[in-house]
Amino acid sequence: MPRQLFVTTALPYANGNFHIGHIMEYIQADIWVRYQRMMGNEVNFVCADDAHGAPIMIAAEKAGKTPQQFVMDIAAGRKPYLDGFHIGFDNWHSTDAPENHELAQQIYRDLRDHPDGSLIETKTIAQFFDPEKNMFLPDRFIKGECPKCHAKDQYGDNCEVCGAVYAPTDLINPYSALSGATPILKSSEHFFFKLSDPRCVKFLQQWTQDGKLQPEVANKVKEWFSTRQNADGSTSEGLGDWDISRDAPYFGIEIPDASGKYFYVWLDAPIGYLASLKNLLVKRGQSYDAYMANPALEQYHFIGKDIVTFHTLFWPATLHFSGRKTPTNIFVHGFLTVNNGEKMSKSRGTGLDPLKYLSLGMNPEWLRYYLAAKLNARNEDLDFNADDFMARVNSDLVGKYINIASRAAGFIAKRFDGKLGDVSADGAALLAQVRAERESIEQLYEGREFAKVLRETMLLADRVNEYVDANKPWELAKQAGMDARLHDVCTVCIEAFAVLTTYLKPVLPTLAAQVEAFLCIQPLSFGNVSDVLGTGHRIGGYQHLMQRVDIKQLEALFEAPAAAEPEKQLPGGEAIAPTIGIEDFSKIDLRIAKILNCEAVEGSTKLLRLTLDVGEGTDPQGSPITRNVFSGIASAYKPEQLIGKLTVMVANLAPRKMKFGISEGMVLAASHANEKTNPGIHVLEPFTGAQPGMRVR
Repeated sequence: MPRQLFVTTALPYANGNFHIGHIMEYIQADIWVRYQRMMGNEVNFVCADDAHGAPIMIAAEKAGKTPQQFVMDIAAGRKPYLDGFHIGFDNWHSTDAPENHELAQQIYRDLRDHPDGSLIETKTIAQFFDPEKNMFLPDRFIKGECPKCHAKDQYGDNCEVCGAVYAPTDLINPYSALSGATPILKSSEHFFFKLSDPRCVKFLQQWTQDGKLQPEVANKVKEWFSTRQNADGSTSEGLGDWDISRDAPYFGIEIPDASGKYFYVWLDAPIGYLASLKNLLVKRGQSYDAYMANPALEQYHFIGKDIVTFHTLFWPATLHFSGRKTPTNIFVHGFLTVNNGEKMSKSRGTGLDPLKYLSLGMNPEWLRYYLAAKLNARNEDLDFNADDFMARVNSDLVGKYINIASRAAGFIAKRFDGKLGDVSADGAALLAQVRAERESIEQLYEGREFAKVLRETMLLADRVNEYVDANKPWELAKQAGMDARLHDVCTVCIEAFAVLTTYLKPVLPTLAAQVEAFLCIQPLSFGNVSDVLGTGHRIGGYQHLMQRVDIKQLEALFEAPAAAEPEKQLPGGEAIAPTIGIEDFSKIDLRIAKILNCEAVEGSTKLLRLTLDVGEGTDPQGSPITRNVFSGIASAYKPEQLIGKLTVMVANLAPRKMKFGISEGMVLAASHANEKTNPGIHVLEPFTGAQPGMRVR
């Protein structure tokens, strides 16, 4: 019997267009879904816009729109991205749809009225209130110092540096991200999901450790259940109750029997998965309840590592204790960086805009192939490197795979009326090797090891090309009496090409459709890799299937946008930033630092690793306590030029996890906004007499 699969990706927040991180996640899930369908399994693949919350309400007000109209306008721009990169969702919905209102309210009632005791309770809590905006502040509009790791400028619900989850009132030195004002505390009655209830703790301890999560994710989640001593001496508790309510004004779903109270967006957002599925099934005339009641139904979520907490604790507990099916697996992926770990920046030309990619005429399946060549089953960051991208597409995809068909199809058409011939022993042996990898390829797809799929497929393409080079059909065509051998060799190439296309089809669906049309065959699947062609099968005329990447396209893709005003009118090539007060400047802690060591970073052409003494004392051995900082200044300095120098660094910048390690600050350097016409990076160096640790005021 075919498997029944329900697959989702994380819901994008409806306050902006898709970025490349969204597209990466959707491509990963789309590849897996296409593989499942090629195996004969039945899949419902859905997503929706995450439409609720104060941020959208605030953004809509600034745009002069209602929240509903604001969200609709954002949703209207989704299609070019999804169609452009061949991402085949069965349904795209909204969390503000009637299905989500109905499901969220019913799930809440089921939690509240649980037969073994309610899992909902109310508490009067002190909540931050912005006296200038006259409103309670959402968690994401409160920032401050993390109470666990003390990273600065963290949001009010969780820390992006250490992953800790906490209440906004736990923040140190909080401030309103809307007005900059120091918020005041006001009392308000809130509704809580009792995640600390022994029933929840017992269930989640088992659920998170029984294979539903990747090992590295399960290990991280396991830490959240126990009380532990942190390095700074503070204590992290186990699971705490989850605040699921927000006060009016709020754009969201009203809590039943609680006037003026709304569900916190993270309560109703994952329920949007179910709402989108229900909307799809109802449109088809199917029963949502019957579908979800199927004990064989498998439920999978593809998400990024920044929302692990919500999907591995809150979501399964919500489902389980409301009497619903919990996910079969949650697949977590890392972030996408650009060109050796650089943070994406549109102004510096290090961003990768999906629509710009398409507008430049770049083949969307180049990107699908490249991302697949980087993706695996682990929660790891990926790096888009322009040189690597061009090499993989041009050398592997076109040079190895496409080349097989282009070297054989012309001879079949011109010399043999487009018909395939018999295959001799050596060709049959090669085809047997190529076909024998089918089960291995299937297992790799099932396990989301896409990089290994492509690596194994390209190794098979190498074998086929070695066969072509050994037999040289272009020379056979010139020799009298060698037509049979020419027919044999070219037939083997076309047969092998069909099998390789099957292996690549989940990654390259449009290219595979072109190949199917060229070969005059039914859609390829993993069940028919051995019998789609055969002696006497007539193929169509060959037209080149894929162009190579042009370096000019890549240059244009990463070209920084032109300055809004003529450069000569702007100091340093860019306008002076908006005026700030002394209190804003005082938040930045600039310190004199001594560069004790500097070295190149293996795998990066732009970064140097600096070891800095910022005057923070000495360790038990009497050596200075140092900080590790990565700086993109390798184009301007050799490491030996910087060792022993004094410079200025931002000492209170939140630590940033990079591909090469943790960066614990930022060294200041000057450069012109237009680096093409005014090249050069100049690290700041203070006058003689300054000492490590002195503050720049």
